[in-house]
Amino acid sequence: MADREDTLLENRVAKLERIRANGIDPYPARFHRSYDAATATALFEGLEKTEPPDEKLQNISLAGRITSMRTMGKAAFLDLQDSSGIIQALLRQNNLEAGFDLIKDLDIGDHLGVRGNLIRTRTGQVTIDAMELTVTAKGMRPLPEKWHGLRDVETRYRQRYLDLIANQ
Repeated sequence: MADREDTLLENRVAKLERIRANGIDPYPARFHRSYDAATATALFEGLEKTEPPDEKLQNISLAGRITSMRTMGKAAFLDLQDSSGIIQALLRQNNLEAGFDLIKDLDIGDHLGVRGNLIRTRTGQVTIDAMELTVTAKGMRPLPEKWHGLRDVETRYRQRYLDLIANQ
């Protein structure tokens, strides 16, 4: 088990170095988010039917921890979780251009800032169509697995943040 964690840590350190080599600060001092996930979703639900699309739905910024990643060729879907809930981010190669390569160096547990427009996907989920990505914090330690959760009671009490992430 320790070997697996050491390998994961080495991989994350290598990804951190690649991010820095590309001239990106993986721990910036600031990132301004215009809304949290729940507020952005509620705003979209209220203004979705307006013609032309409301300016409040354009060029917004959201931030959160990556809880899942689904990559499909020239597009990727990320779930970003903040204190209010989860929102999906759509990252497309034609929108992000050089920033799309950054996806290879992201892991579950990293903190990410996204700037873009709110849309609804074909499945009906409110999504931010990303135009710009900002790594706000690169997570070095892997999160507990989602399937079994965090079972050690002492760890759950001492490291409450892990319990809140793993046992939702």
